[in-house]
Amino acid sequence: MSAQRRHSRRPSHVPAPKAPPPPAAPGRRRALPGDPGPPRRGPRRAPEPSDLFKRHGALKQHRGKHRVFSVTCDCPMAERPFSVPGDPKVPVLYEVERTRTGKSFSVRSVKAIQHGKPIFICQASFQLAQESPVQHQFTMPTVPPPEELLTQAELIQKFLEDPKLAEKYRKHLNKIQAKDVPIDIKPVNPPDIFCSEPQEPKHLFWVRARGYIGECDMKVHCCVAAYISDYSFLGTALLPHRQYNVKFMVSLDHSMWFHAPFRADHWMLYECESPWAGACRGLVHGRLWRRDGVLAVTCAQEGVIRVEQKPNQSKL
Repeated sequence: MSAQRRHSRRPSHVPAPKAPPPPAAPGRRRALPGDPGPPRRGPRRAPEPSDLFKRHGALKQHRGKHRVFSVTCDCPMAERPFSVPGDPKVPVLYEVERTRTGKSFSVRSVKAIQHGKPIFICQASFQLAQESPVQHQFTMPTVPPPEELLTQAELIQKFLEDPKLAEKYRKHLNKIQAKDVPIDIKPVNPPDIFCSEPQEPKHLFWVRARGYIGECDMKVHCCVAAYISDYSFLGTALLPHRQYNVKFMVSLDHSMWFHAPFRADHWMLYECESPWAGACRGLVHGRLWRRDGVLAVTCAQEGVIRVEQKPNQSKL
């Protein structure tokens, strides 16, 4: 009996065996030594103070070696598209994410916030100026110079002076005149506003900002060009469908690529075309040409277009 007890004893220097780990739950692997623990669920890190900017006043100019070459802007869509419009009376908080910082290229993602909700999302790409032998571009369309064309305001005034102009058209033209857009526009091939016949989805017009901007930071001219490029852009997709009344039309996203320096207060030719429309959406492409034939900016935009059939007018 004593011999059995002596053999069953464990020497003091031998550690006791560990209990086997509990079996892992079905579908989950048992944690092994060296595996990271579960993620910490702490408060989200707030952005750095240098990445938050409040806009309520004049724009500040920031000079640097990188210049912007690409901008893509989106309007956030959640349950209802564009349910949070911008409020010009409230300051805008810009939250900047430093997405990428490289030697030649850098990317910044910007979220514009009002009342605690995003109203605008933008991703801007910057490139250090570099030379390359690989260069080409399309050829600028041959059109009359802007000095030989009437402005959009002059064309509208010419229609309004017609005593036979129907009252509904007069109201529509007066509404356009009252907008007072800070852009000079000279259509190359102005569409007949009284014609409902389908037209080719292409549009050419000279554009420039009103007033003098001068030889300032190129980023200022890029911002003005972004404003100019959005005017009457999506309407190009409606030229083949003039038999419809527009119920709702708004842009979903807007992208721009800047190729060469330009002056937004000098005349540039805006070439617009729509390669596709369907499913209540329209796609348009645009090119901003300098007067010397250099392609300065390329644009692309997609938007929502909802229409209704115009009522048939009786000829009796």
